[in-house]
Amino acid sequence: MSTMADSLTETGSLYSAPVGLIYIFNLIVGTGALTMPKAFGEAGWLISIIGVGTLAFMSYLTSTFVIEAMATANAVRRLKRLELLREGQMASMFFSRLGKNIFYISLIVYLYGDLAIYGAAVPKSLRDVVCTFRLNGSHGDENFTRKLTDSDPCWPNVKSVSRLQAYRIFLAVFTVTLGPFVFFNIQKTKYLQIFTTLMRWLAFSMMISLSIIYLVNGHGQGKPKVADITKVPNLFGVCVYSFMCHHSLPSLATPIKNKSRLFSLFAFDYLLILGFYCVLSFTGIFTFPNDCLKDLYTLDFQRDNECHHQMLPITNIAFIQYYLALFPVFTLSTNFPIIGVTLRNNLKTLFHKEGRSYRWFVDRLVFPLAALIPPIIIAFITDNIQFLVGITGSFAGSGIQYFVPASLVLLSRRDIKSCLGSVPSSSHMSPFRHKAWIVFVFVWAVMCIMLIAISHLFSWIHY
Repeated sequence: MSTMADSLTETGSLYSAPVGLIYIFNLIVGTGALTMPKAFGEAGWLISIIGVGTLAFMSYLTSTFVIEAMATANAVRRLKRLELLREGQMASMFFSRLGKNIFYISLIVYLYGDLAIYGAAVPKSLRDVVCTFRLNGSHGDENFTRKLTDSDPCWPNVKSVSRLQAYRIFLAVFTVTLGPFVFFNIQKTKYLQIFTTLMRWLAFSMMISLSIIYLVNGHGQGKPKVADITKVPNLFGVCVYSFMCHHSLPSLATPIKNKSRLFSLFAFDYLLILGFYCVLSFTGIFTFPNDCLKDLYTLDFQRDNECHHQMLPITNIAFIQYYLALFPVFTLSTNFPIIGVTLRNNLKTLFHKEGRSYRWFVDRLVFPLAALIPPIIIAFITDNIQFLVGITGSFAGSGIQYFVPASLVLLSRRDIKSCLGSVPSSSHMSPFRHKAWIVFVFVWAVMCIMLIAISHLFSWIHY
């Protein structure tokens, strides 16, 4: 009789554990990493290192729940002669109708947040590169503290176009250029993935190397605070978002050839990512003055940024300056249509009724527009990337990273027990197999969301 052992299998191309490690690393490290230096600078170095370490552990813990639920689902699949399933299909298999709807709503809200972040990051990067108006002030002028605002002109000789208007013009161009792809079925090819991965690591390597050289030469201007408890909610959201991978784990973990040490592989990956985030963020907060750090870290490396009156340019090489500033434009633009199509398909699944098919108008127009319009409206209202990342990670991210994995593993154990009479021991069973860990995740998630909601409520009231 089938058990969970060796049940993480799938027909198709397989890859080795090191390749799987790289894929998982690239899946986790994305846009969220660019917002971490500012979040670290605001929350303080002590709270940040405690927070990111804790949230890395929580993310790893719940990722082991997803892997166990996958193994259990495949074992039950064989017992019940079902097809191989992804996380959404596991939700349909183990959850009630209400639970399934809650799962898809959480995923959809997260994807909406993702698209809004991308929709704001690309036009903002383009605006900051193209707009040439700069405030007057010289290096060492400590009395010069005003920053560029949305009402400032984009160009010195064109007062009629403000920075906000330029941002919205670029947002419109971005929408018209990439929006139509949401109406079609597209996927990220292997070569496009390799290209964007190389671009990403070139950018990260540049930022870390430039900051280290700047610090070694004694030019660092960052004096981060030790702790600011009021900034913890935003730090939480940014870190949860930055460790998000659970919704895509089944498609990445399944093709790994040797799954006997899958949990060790994931633990090593999480340690690498934790170290990378700390190096990127700590070099940033000690290089740049706290009030100069931008919500997209790549924009701090421009020659004429808002810190030019406080510090020497971090680099005079024009290629590096433009490459880093435009880095989000290239990488996020390739991901936007793919995430849009994923969101569109999840909306179809959420509203689908058995035995009924969608009309052409609804299928080809209503759902793509429903996926595209809301995040663009959000990006039109605000270009605050850190705020969008914090909200997306705090609420929708908590649902996907905490509630869904804990619920899946709890219900999958119940299902396999009903089939076999007991929960079999397996190498794919989470190292945190005691039921107390599941309870802990639920309690942790509820407490975090409540505290963050209260904090945001008070901040909005005072604002």
